[in-house]
Amino acid sequence: MTGDSELTCPKCGHKAVETMPTDACQWFYECTSCKAMIKPLPGDCCVYCSYGTVPCPPIQAGGSCCG
Repeated sequence: MTGDSELTCPKCGHKAVETMPTDACQWFYECTSCKAMIKPLPGDCCVYCSYGTVPCPPIQAGGSCCG
């Protein structure tokens, strides 16, 4: 299981490697470049599943995320 994911901001295209939480979903992320507040796309459970190179740990493990 991978604990880091590279997030790409949909507003400015900035990329940042972030460590994903293993015990909670991350529904919001503030871009470190343009300061946009990013939310998951409809149907995704978290920002990592929408904008990351790797889905969140619960999805990686074959489960569901966020109950």
